[in-house]
Amino acid sequence: MYIGVTSDLWTRVCAHKNGTTPGFTSTYGTNRLVWYEHRLLMEVAIRREKQLKAWKRDWKIEIIEKMNPDWRDLHDEIDVLATLVSE
Repeated sequence: MYIGVTSDLWTRVCAHKNGTTPGFTSTYGTNRLVWYEHRLLMEVAIRREKQLKAWKRDWKIEIIEKMNPDWRDLHDEIDVLATLVSE
């Protein structure tokens, strides 16, 4: 599982799918968006990213399955499903 933060999710996922982003995703073939959250402020998004990276794998699976029980690729649905999480 890859957890990251970006200001342009759709384009970032495209880069991962195309293998143009070196690092974890290209090494391990991680190319499906199965969960995401929108945050209003980048500093809040970064804080949440660090929090999620510290979580146990089971907790991450649980949050994914609440939003996306079938683990569908949500890349083409980003704008449709977009919800802003306030903090």
